[in-house]
Amino acid sequence: MSDSDLVLNKDEREFIRREYRAFLGEAPSITKGFQVKRWSTGPHKGQPKLSAAVQGLLDRGLITLEDVGFWPKAKFTDRGFMALKMMAADRRALHPERHRLLIDELAKMRVCEPEIPCS
Repeated sequence: MSDSDLVLNKDEREFIRREYRAFLGEAPSITKGFQVKRWSTGPHKGQPKLSAAVQGLLDRGLITLEDVGFWPKAKFTDRGFMALKMMAADRRALHPERHRLLIDELAKMRVCEPEIPCS
């Protein structure tokens, strides 16, 4: 995978902003991942229902999907965390005040990959 795989598109950035926005003063932790809905009817009944943004993250290896329990859960991989850190570095992508908790959590993370030095 190339470094261009770490660049999040507009839909992916918007999804992350919505999923990890602070609600009642508390933002969900990015290390816990996020829930994915299931199809309730039709030919895909019971399978994870992935939005285009989530499918793009999954296709590029930025998240993994754990299909256990009632709700499937998507969790960021190390490359996914690197993409989030790149997003957080852009003030236009994550508003410094509205997403302060997410930015702070990302700043505390140390993500390593063999071909890419730790940041």
